[in-house]
This record gives sequence, C-alpha cells and structure tokens, in this order.
Amino acid sequence: MQVNISGHQLEVTEPLRAYIGEKLDRLERHFDKITNVQVTMNVEKLLQKIEATLHIPGAEVVANAEHTDMYAAIDLLTDKLDRQLKKHKEKTQSLLQGATGR
Repeated sequence: MQVNISGHQLEVTEPLRAYIGEKLDRLERHFDKITNVQVTMNVEKLLQKIEATLHIPGAEVVANAEHTDMYAAIDLLTDKLDRQLKKHKEKTQSLLQGATGR
C-alpha cells in the first residue's frame, strides 16, 4: 500500500505521519487490497481538516473529517473509512455469492 500524505498550510511532522500510518495499517487488516492512499490535511482557522482517498480494485473510497485537534480528526477519518471498507467488502462478497443486493 502506497501512502501519500500532504498538508496545506500545515507542516506534516513525523509523529503525524507515524500516527496516520498506524491507523491505515488497521484498515488494511480489514481490507487487504488497498493499493494507494492519498491523505490531505488542511487547517482553516481553528478547524483541522483531513481527507483521504483509498484506491481499491473496482472503486475508490473517499472520506473527510474535521475537528479542533488533528489527531481526533484522524481518528474520525479512519472510523469513517473503516465503515465504508466493511460495507464495500460485504457488498462484493454478497455479489460473489449470488445475492441480489436488495
């Protein structure tokens, strides 16, 4: 899994990179076919924003989160991505098993 982390109006420090990597590793345990991840962090006044795009076979998973603390925003983001990945995995498994999806 290739991870690209960028920051707008924010310096991406090594502890932030390590924390994001740790959280993305957790996602990879639930869905191991993630090929590429683009993470963008942004600061607007007091609000810390983060957005991520995960490239997986046949789809892209996009989520964003905002909080006053960047680490809390990262936690919110990974929770959203985790839910979306589980939903995608369940959908593809049900299609493979012949379910109608309704």
